[in-house]
Formats: sequence, structure tokens, C-alpha cells
Amino acid sequence: MQTVIRRQVLATAVAVACGATAMGWLPAAQAATPKDMLVMAGTLDEFSTLDPAEVYELVPMEYLANTYDRLIRANLAKPGEFDGDMAESWSVSEDGKTFTFKIRGGQKFHSGNPVTAEDVAWSLQRTPLLGKGAAVVLAGIGLTKDNALQNVKLVDANTVSVTTDRKLAPTFVLSILGSWPASIVDKKLLTEKAQGNDFGNGWLKTNEAGSGIFKLNKWVANQTLTLDRYDGHRSPAAMKRVVLRHVPEASGRRLLLEKGDVDIARELSPDDMVALEKTGKIKLQPVPQAVVYYMGMNMKNATLAKPEVREAMRYAVDYDGIQKNIVKTLYNVHQTFLPPNMLGAWKNNPYKQDIAKAKELLAKTAEGCSDYAVSMQDCTSSPADASTPLEEGAEHLRVPGSLPPIGAVAGVSIWRSCHL
Repeated sequence: MQTVIRRQVLATAVAVACGATAMGWLPAAQAATPKDMLVMAGTLDEFSTLDPAEVYELVPMEYLANTYDRLIRANLAKPGEFDGDMAESWSVSEDGKTFTFKIRGGQKFHSGNPVTAEDVAWSLQRTPLLGKGAAVVLAGIGLTKDNALQNVKLVDANTVSVTTDRKLAPTFVLSILGSWPASIVDKKLLTEKAQGNDFGNGWLKTNEAGSGIFKLNKWVANQTLTLDRYDGHRSPAAMKRVVLRHVPEASGRRLLLEKGDVDIARELSPDDMVALEKTGKIKLQPVPQAVVYYMGMNMKNATLAKPEVREAMRYAVDYDGIQKNIVKTLYNVHQTFLPPNMLGAWKNNPYKQDIAKAKELLAKTAEGCSDYAVSMQDCTSSPADASTPLEEGAEHLRVPGSLPPIGAVAGVSIWRSCHL
């Protein structure tokens, strides 16, 4: 199902005030919000910037999907297929390396400036030239700071071409060009706002320069994010306004939903879901989400750099226990990089908890089964109870310690500083 926040992939399961229709979310009769306004309770602490070239976190990606257009969009119902967004059509050269896009005419940014092929080319060049976190995504098709100006070309007033560094699967290239780092930004506006050679990054950290179905009304860090419908869009949204409220505790989100103060509550626990459904006033709507919770291991750590240690940690985790007793129906065990239902996703789960196997692997290292010193931190919004089986698995391998929750803000800071 596609929600009113179009093209956005919501959490694995959300609780919705009764009255939801097949085409979008509508608040219950007792809800305090107007019928053309959607209020959602979730967490916003991942936000540290609003610049598409800098964002690398889930909820900010959802924001970008609704405030910016892209060349194309992946067809979520048909993996491997794509729909034109700002591109009316596209073709691939015989050598499979150059992708040429015809740009849709008559479109305008939220600023009122026309969307041109020049804006598209400049946007695709800007991300690698700026060199922020999202640049690594475009680097996957060979676009770098050194070659972006040569490999992204303005062919004519209505055409843009992108040349990859080698022949790649067209579906892969199109997936990259349909992702958030390829968001189309307003060149004229950002050039006016630029400070030195920052491509307008300083201003765009807290502002917006897109042409998507919603436009930014106001962002108050760790409080609210308000989006207004862009009536000038070729396919306007149903809702006039969408408000995301930062509510850190799941219990608080549940209470707001029960009182009718919000229309949707995200990231509730399995127990909350069951309790809400029993009231008969709340509808649960499962929505697939391309998210994988995982244990990241720092390769700069001498111990974790050893393949045997990392493999041992994989065998130390009680996957079945986490599934059965903690995340239940909200999440599924998935042990490969690509989320389920994505093109190229692998459904096999080769690992089961096997402490004997894990110890056997550790014995192959120079230290054998001696104690290892490894610090662990939970820097996600994943279910808190899931950290306990991870701690227990580590203890089996004589890797003592706890998995303290440090929150998304600190977690994002660590990732961005390349400490992990």
C-alpha cells in the first residue's frame, strides 16, 4: 500500500487510528487533527542535516523522498522495474555505460524557479563534488569528485547523460540514480545561498530546495518536522499538511494514539501492538520497510579485523531467540545485506547459534580462546531487549561487556566521524 506520504516506506508496522482507507490514512472521528492533515508520532533524532548530499539515515531519507524529485523511482511493487519521475524517458548506449535521460518540461521548484536539465546535471555533479556521506552511493556507479563534471553531461536543454566507469547491470545503475543522493536540487537558489565552495550546503542543512509533492514548512530539531502540500506538483498529495512529532518513548507514542492526538504511531513494541489492536479502536497496518538491523564491527580494531573473530560473533547470536521472544512479528531474521524483496536479495539464513563452532573459530586465531576486549554500543532505535542476547552471545566467547544504548544522535556522530 502507498501512503499519502508518497513513495515513502514506513516502519515495518504502524498503528493507525481507525478510519484508514485503502488509498491513504484518515484520522478517526475522535482525533483532534483536521481531515486534510496527518500527524505522526515517531523519532526524529537521526536528523542532523536536510541536505540530500549529506543525509545517510533512514527517517531523513523518507523526508527527502517527499520533498525532492529524482530522475526515476523504483517500482516498489515490481522489483527491477522503474517509473519516470523527472525523466520522461531514458536509454542505454550499446556499450552499456552511458544512460541518457529526457527531462520532463514545465516543472517548477518550490521556489518558483523552473526545473531544467541543467539543474538535473548540476545536482548529480554536486553530490560527489561536495564529498559528504551520500557521495559513497553515487561512487557505486563510478561518479567521484574527480570525474563528476566529465561523466555527468548536459547534452542539450532537455537531455542529461550519465556515464559509468564500467559496464554495470542497468537495474543497478537506475537504482542508484533513483536514490536520495540523486535528488534534484534548485541550482539557482543554492548558488545564491552558497558560501564559498560549499554548493549551498550550509544553507541546505536547515532548509529545502526541492520540487517534490511536499515542501518544508518548519523543522525544529528533535521536536517537529512539518511539511506542506506543494500544489504546483504534477501529482499533488491528498493531505494538505503532514506533521512528524518526535516522541522518544514508545509508551508516549502509544498514549498519543489512544487519545487521538496523532493519526499514526511508529516503532511500537509487539506488546503495544497487541494491546492496541484489542481496544478495537486502532488498526494495525504492516508496511514493509527496507531496513536491516545489524551488528557493525570496526575493522580498525585489531581483534575484529580477524575474519575468524567476526565469523565467531555470527555464530554467537541467538537469532531464533530474538525472533521468538523479542521482535516477534515485527521483524524477521535476515542475514544478508540487501533487504527482502529487493532486486538481488538473498533469502537464505546460513547462521544459527552454535557456540561450539564459534569457539572453534576463535581457537584458530593467535590468541586462541583468551579474553578479548571489545566495547559495544547500541546506537540504533532497534528493540532495546534485542541487546541482551547479543551480550549473552559475547559472554559465551569470553568477550565481556554490555551493549549500552547511546541513541541515534550519538550513533550518527560516531558513524560520520568514521570511528566504526
